[in-house]
Amino acid sequence: MKELELKYGCNPNQKPSRIYMNEGELPIKVLNGKPGYINFLDAFNGWQLVKELKEATGLPAATSFKHVSPAGAAVGIPLSDVERKINWVDDLGELTPLANAYARARGADRMSSFGDFIALSDVCDVATANIIKREVSDGIIAPGYEPEALEILKGKKRGLYNIIEIDPNYVPNPIEHKEVFGITFEQGRNELDINKDFITNLVTENKEIPELAKIDLIISLITLKYTQSNSVCYAKGGQAIGIGAGQQSRIHCTRLAGQKADNWFLRQAPQVLNLPFKEDVKRPDRDNAIDLYIGEEYMDILADGEWEKVFTEKPAVFTKEEKRAWLNQMQDVALGSDAFFPFVDNIERAYKSGVKYIAQPGGSKNDELVIEACNKHNIAMCFTGIRLFHH
Repeated sequence: MKELELKYGCNPNQKPSRIYMNEGELPIKVLNGKPGYINFLDAFNGWQLVKELKEATGLPAATSFKHVSPAGAAVGIPLSDVERKINWVDDLGELTPLANAYARARGADRMSSFGDFIALSDVCDVATANIIKREVSDGIIAPGYEPEALEILKGKKRGLYNIIEIDPNYVPNPIEHKEVFGITFEQGRNELDINKDFITNLVTENKEIPELAKIDLIISLITLKYTQSNSVCYAKGGQAIGIGAGQQSRIHCTRLAGQKADNWFLRQAPQVLNLPFKEDVKRPDRDNAIDLYIGEEYMDILADGEWEKVFTEKPAVFTKEEKRAWLNQMQDVALGSDAFFPFVDNIERAYKSGVKYIAQPGGSKNDELVIEACNKHNIAMCFTGIRLFHH
């Protein structure tokens, strides 16, 4: 297949639309559904991300993509009992490494992952398909599918779920093109091989980065490589826990990603784990209720007439002081930035979310001040020397 006609482009008025190859055949097969323009953008970006994560760590990888940026990305490290619960997989029995990876990727930012496009580094197995089966998702791309897993996925969305199989051996042209306003842009593909060599230039007094933290930094950097810039990524325990994408100001990226990381950790607090949900509450409504409960607009879910819709009894307010006390326990978080930190405010904000390890390009005129801020908080920071802008 050399080309595939699509229903429309980014919006219904943008016709005609297709994907095609100038040379050779498309490296994909559509096994089910009719993926659209944005689906393919998410699929191809997501596939590159998980392929590189697998190559860099040796572990199965998964990502949850939305609007050409990842909402979550992770590798197949086993889940703790609490992580199984916050990712809504505590009733699924033993999980495979690939299933652990997707549970983590989906669970990093469940609000943003609603209606995601999934990318898997390995053949989709039954355990992973069973997680996907009950989530609201637009589609999936993987290098293959176990027969039973494929049948499970085909049953989603009344048989219309988008399932793409990609040739794992496909190698794209080293020169890529993009057209904007009738003008063609050309550049070499970003073939940067991100590995542990990128986190050896430690510029702070603290020069200790444990092996798991190195994996987290690699996850953050590879995730940033496929995240709309400016972007910052917090990671912990083999997964991204907060991604701030597409903000014009770096501090806004750091704050946004930090807030998402905080929410990920707040969902593990006893006050949230023990919320008395009604049995018939749907998963998206449960996610939305938790997001409101841990946020500043908690009365939107705790007001009389509202809490009765999702809870069997009215929960106590999760106070600001209680939340701060819980967040103070978050530690050993890794953070990657796709470009240098121009001001120390980024370090101060990162520290509030338990950041202990940082990887960033360096090169700001304020590098020394940023290093001093890291030293003040005993943060280990390395300069990678490489910018990771993605547009």
